[in-house]
Amino acid sequence: MSRGFVKSWNLANFSENLQADKMVKKSLFLLLFYDHGKIKLIMSDFIKNLKELNKTSTHLAGGKGASLGEMMQAGMPVPPGFVITASAFDRFLAKTDLTQEVEAQLDKVNYENVASVEEVSETIADLIHDAKFPEDLEEEILSEFKKLSAGGLALAKTGGSAFGGDMEFVAVRSSATAEDSSVASWAGELDSYLNTDRDHVLGNVKKCWASLFTPRAIVYRMEKGMRKVKVSVAVVIQAMIQSDISGICFTVHPVTKDKNQMIIEAGYGLGEAIVSGQVTPDSYVIHKDNLEIIDINIANQERKIMRKKEGSPREAGGNHWVNIEADDREKQKLNEEQIVELVKICINIEKHYGFPCDIEWAMTKKLKKWEFFIVQSRPITTL
Repeated sequence: MSRGFVKSWNLANFSENLQADKMVKKSLFLLLFYDHGKIKLIMSDFIKNLKELNKTSTHLAGGKGASLGEMMQAGMPVPPGFVITASAFDRFLAKTDLTQEVEAQLDKVNYENVASVEEVSETIADLIHDAKFPEDLEEEILSEFKKLSAGGLALAKTGGSAFGGDMEFVAVRSSATAEDSSVASWAGELDSYLNTDRDHVLGNVKKCWASLFTPRAIVYRMEKGMRKVKVSVAVVIQAMIQSDISGICFTVHPVTKDKNQMIIEAGYGLGEAIVSGQVTPDSYVIHKDNLEIIDINIANQERKIMRKKEGSPREAGGNHWVNIEADDREKQKLNEEQIVELVKICINIEKHYGFPCDIEWAMTKKLKKWEFFIVQSRPITTL
């Protein structure tokens, strides 16, 4: 057999050797690679490029991953990336003998006792942190990371896009397989880690997995009647946009509920500061029919979140707060032309989905005058 021989096999043919993978669906196909005398198994359902996903992929990629794939296929400006699927997390739990242990811990929770919830959450997080990554899965993740970095560097050389030069850093985001809806929205319940480099990507993937069992996530599942419902978590690995300005767009005004108006919030730096409510952003109200800017409210922003500079101590997140120059604090973050361009993108997203959307966006000015990216879209759950 020569190097590079490839053949597809059904998982059922390998049941004796894959007893640890009982959680993995039997329909999963494996690829066999013969490489210098070694057989390598590549689990094709464990890693998915965003281009392969769409809105029906929630069971594999979670709500966030499926939404990003859907928007990418629809031609929206979504940063490139891949998803470590929920099947990969299920396999990790099975391979490390944690499936039953996690369930046993959750059965111990006394939901009327905060200390009980916190104790179980901490125990599960420690179990996930201490468990060894399956070698084949680790190799696949790092291989995809390398491909993503190489693709970004190629784009940088050709002037293709603004994320090109920063491809050694990625955003690592949790994506729950319980799809966002008007009943249950996982927005903010699970963790994300921005500006993650290769040395920290596997550790941050584990942290995203563990965030399915944070105290607030455990309680959230119980409140929504989902304790015994199968909920898993995928992890989105995406090119990191070092945004100069970022924010949120609601395609229907969330306060007045006027469907003819949308509101954009904008602030300096990474969007985490706005999403977490740690800074007050500008707000712009726009009429959707004629793109008229109805109202502009400029906020005084004194600080922003940015990537740590080279040489500074690097933690898993890699970000820090930076003071904004006094002359820039009270400036309008987006000008009229930029607002209109962003509005057009967000209207297209709403039209594509057919319902009001809560959209997270980022803008950078590295290679072009400016360039917008969409990093998340979900249904508005408060209307």
